[in-house]
Amino acid sequence: MTNVWARSTGATCCGILLVLAMGVGLATSAEAADSAAPARRLTNEDLGTLLRGLGLQPVQEESRFDFQFKAMHKEEEWELSMSAVISQNGKSVWVMAWLDELPKSRADVSQLALLRLLSENDRLGNGKFFAYIASNRRFVMQRVVANENLTAQEFRTILEDLGFSVAQTYPAWNTENWKSPGASSNDSSSSSATNTRSPANPQRRAINSAVNDSKFQPNRQN
Repeated sequence: MTNVWARSTGATCCGILLVLAMGVGLATSAEAADSAAPARRLTNEDLGTLLRGLGLQPVQEESRFDFQFKAMHKEEEWELSMSAVISQNGKSVWVMAWLDELPKSRADVSQLALLRLLSENDRLGNGKFFAYIASNRRFVMQRVVANENLTAQEFRTILEDLGFSVAQTYPAWNTENWKSPGASSNDSSSSSATNTRSPANPQRRAINSAVNDSKFQPNRQN
């Protein structure tokens, strides 16, 4: 009887261990399958739908979407011109805010101001950085994010963060601040009139939008 019971108990234990091992194996296989599943990537159509879902009114220029976005900084409302575009390989989304135009007069292009923009890049964080678009002589602040499982809320957070940084660094990229004392206010190199605070609403600052930028054509993105 003892031998029979021992053999029976041993067989039961082996069976339990086998079941447990199978369960662990199945769980491990499921986790591996989940981790191996490709990330969901936005298409151009998805990006347009996402922006409209945020209450924005994007205008599509080939693969790029231009839109106005309101940001808050120190209880001031800033209305920014932004763009978003999916890279050519689909792995990333470029988001940018259009800033001032490069002054046409060399006298108004301060080397110290340009160096200050570069130094700001080290402090911005979250992958944000200043850049210059030569095709339309305009400065931008942009950020490149991975096109992986982006939700509408995450994208709104990205836009809000970018807008906050644009407002926060206004003294650095405002080309009016670059002018030497005594420079004429009628100089054609200064920012356009829409780049000043509106007397009717001092808490709103409109920043011009740029169009047909060659940097954001499909053959330039990666």
